[in-house]
Amino acid sequence: MFRLRPIEIFLLQFIFYLLLWLWNDYLATLLSGILAVVCFSILIISLITEWIEPSKVPRWYFWLMLASILAPVLAALVFVGLMGGELNWINE
Repeated sequence: MFRLRPIEIFLLQFIFYLLLWLWNDYLATLLSGILAVVCFSILIISLITEWIEPSKVPRWYFWLMLASILAPVLAALVFVGLMGGELNWINE
């Protein structure tokens, strides 16, 4: 069975978010913000649960969640940095 490593999943997500930013920056702003916060919340709850009662959750899950947080944030930073800090939907 072919399994992707967390770094590969991060790169795929990063490319997806960059393409989304190029296509529609308003939708990308919403999705990047919402998905990063949701993944962050799930990661925090998972870490607290793991701290209270250790389970058999594999370590790659936590790395995957971290990659799912970093990908939209970094894609947003790259796009906003390249655009000079201006988003089209704010100016309209």
